[in-house]
Amino acid sequence: MAGTVNKRTGLSARAKLTLSYAGFLMIAGVLLLTAVWVFLPMGSAGIEFPAPADFARVFNPGNRGPVVFLPAAILVLGFMLVFGLVGGWVLAGRMLAPLDRITEATRTAAKGSLSHRIELQGRTDEFGELADAFDSMLARLEAHVAEQRRFAANASHELRTPLAITQTLLDLARNDPDRASSELDERLRVVNARAIELTEALLLLSRADQRSFTREDVDLSLVAEEATEMLLPLAEKHDVTIETGGEVAHTIGSPALLLQLTTNLMHNAIVHNSPEGGTVAVHTTSAPGSVVLTVENTGDKLDPQLVATLTEPFQRGTQRTRTDHAGVGLGLTIVRSIAQAHDGTLSLSPRAGGGLRATVRLPGVTASPRLRREPAARRPR
Repeated sequence: MAGTVNKRTGLSARAKLTLSYAGFLMIAGVLLLTAVWVFLPMGSAGIEFPAPADFARVFNPGNRGPVVFLPAAILVLGFMLVFGLVGGWVLAGRMLAPLDRITEATRTAAKGSLSHRIELQGRTDEFGELADAFDSMLARLEAHVAEQRRFAANASHELRTPLAITQTLLDLARNDPDRASSELDERLRVVNARAIELTEALLLLSRADQRSFTREDVDLSLVAEEATEMLLPLAEKHDVTIETGGEVAHTIGSPALLLQLTTNLMHNAIVHNSPEGGTVAVHTTSAPGSVVLTVENTGDKLDPQLVATLTEPFQRGTQRTRTDHAGVGLGLTIVRSIAQAHDGTLSLSPRAGGGLRATVRLPGVTASPRLRREPAARRPR
């Protein structure tokens, strides 16, 4: 990903602060014990300190010499080391707690949720100023994104009426027995149909981005079966075989949006397939905490750089597109937005033998009993 720097794994800031606290405490302890050993025998005004030999005998009646000081010093330093590590770890944790909240808010925003706020309490310090600045940035971003979504939704709604009227007029002209149809009429019909398709796609994209839908239990394997039935005539037209199979895969979301997600992936896999006919494989799997929908198709070998751009708006991949289903370039963009609205991800990768593999991973829910669907091939008649 652009802008990402690969870094080696190192110590956390909390561990570094802990070691720093303990290190300084150890140095202070060594200096203190050295001062005691060096300066204690020198005495002070009005106080008589014993000589080094006598000082040793005070702590060692057996007169083993100055070495008696070392065990006591080591014991003191060991205590100070443990105290410094434990105390430093606790203090560093308390100091860095606001930073943990800021980090968590950043990760939440990176997933697409801009409504979360840190709202750090307490006195103003460096962390407080950083949290307040981050909250202000999130508020501005949320307002800007909401304004863009409202504009797209309103513009799409406003376009639907004139486009529908134009389509009606073109249909009337086409069916008028007293008027000869021309090539211009057909071109206008195609252009108007594409404009209507684009408008509906923008409305769907706005709905997914706003997450304004009711969530319920959805079985992706059944959704895949329904999408297969809908797209089977298109697959037969292009001499493409659809193979479905996998496990029952339950998730929480909008049945309509998840059907649109699956339909877009399968439609893309059909129209971007081998010219002489190929295969589309749809597979669902379920694992603890997640479900996966995989759609693969045959076709030409793809450049990974091209694959990385296919989810961008209005990116059609024209070198692979059939002329009768060129689309509006929002199919995979809508898939990605729907997946993100369901707290999931979309990943695309080229297949070694040609074609594309699209993988959608969504949060899973527990359902019993778990069944396995045997692969089924839908071949053109």
